[in-house]
Amino acid sequence: EDRELFDEVLQKTGIPRAAGGTVFTAEEAKKVANRLGYPVLVRPSYVLGGQGMQIAFNDEEIEQFMGIINRIAQEHPILVDKYLQGKEVEVDAVCDGTDILIPGIMEHIERTGIHSGDSISVYPAPTIGDEVKKKIEDATIKLAKELHVIGLINIQFIDMDGEVYVIEVNPRSSRTVPYISKVTGIPIVDLAAKVMCGHTLREMGYKPGLAPEADYVAIKMPVFSFEKLRGAEISLGPEMKSTGECLGIAPTFNEALYKAFAGAGVDLPKYKQMIMTVNDKDKPEAVGVAKRFKALGYKIYATRSTAKYLNEHGVEALWVNKINQESPNVMDLILGHKIDLVIDTPTEGHGDKTRDGFLIRRNAIETGVYCITAMDTANALAHALESEPDKVTPVDIAQIDRR
Repeated sequence: EDRELFDEVLQKTGIPRAAGGTVFTAEEAKKVANRLGYPVLVRPSYVLGGQGMQIAFNDEEIEQFMGIINRIAQEHPILVDKYLQGKEVEVDAVCDGTDILIPGIMEHIERTGIHSGDSISVYPAPTIGDEVKKKIEDATIKLAKELHVIGLINIQFIDMDGEVYVIEVNPRSSRTVPYISKVTGIPIVDLAAKVMCGHTLREMGYKPGLAPEADYVAIKMPVFSFEKLRGAEISLGPEMKSTGECLGIAPTFNEALYKAFAGAGVDLPKYKQMIMTVNDKDKPEAVGVAKRFKALGYKIYATRSTAKYLNEHGVEALWVNKINQESPNVMDLILGHKIDLVIDTPTEGHGDKTRDGFLIRRNAIETGVYCITAMDTANALAHALESEPDKVTPVDIAQIDRR
């Protein structure tokens, strides 16, 4: 979290990161944000789980977020970084001081901006090209050596149009260690413990670098407890909100994804009725999502502007009134217990708990309706339902050969 020291490491290794600055006051933060151009990521130093991290789209939100962060006296600078929306990828690696073993590269289904703990993560990375994989491997090796790591290291990257940027480097274990160990058969924790005791990767029989891809696809699915946390905002962002995770593992991506959603308790379809209300920037993507659910036999209800956009682009959607309008409205539909799914992507500055979006999301969760707040997740769910296997094949993780 020492930004100056980290920048020195990146400069030495030639690895780029998103442009940013360190500040203490709202005025300083606004200057940095306007220099970088909105949107920007604002976060305190030395926190876990993205605590206090927010994406700001304007000066007013900078004021708001800085005010919240500075309620507690800050001994360390607040970080303001340019927000880059690309593919987020992640690696866990073991370093013995000389050689580095990378069991695999994981790709997040949701684009950057959603905390890695709340993202659906896929191994092996399905859409990352060989050139980008090589850049990630080289960057991981350089960073582990420059930081003199002996043991575990976790690094998160952004792949943006073939360019690789580092998000953060954690010289420790991470939540993805058991996940990548199970699917690859490489006992990362055992290896890390042994290298810390003086053994080397080569003497334990491991070839350094990026390991060959495993025979299985594994998908980590976050699990949430929003129904137990009354009044909590359920929309996903940089601050982690999941309380657990499950693993879908199968010979194919389609089956692994289906298992992952099922493991997280998503049991669809039931009534084949859904509600869509999305912000303006998500409307073009919403058309594709709506077409997929329509093809699955869903009846789509939507609030006025979303319904208008969908109908204009060839997707039949039934207009339903907002919460504060006369019945029948969106709340009547949710409370009628005949809705399978709500897709609600929040507008910028979604911290106001009196707004329709917040109330729709909360009431959906509290009545047992599955609610999605990111278009990437909605596409993933549609894909899982489209490719529902006739037969699900159990995989005995204990039988995956250790390598």
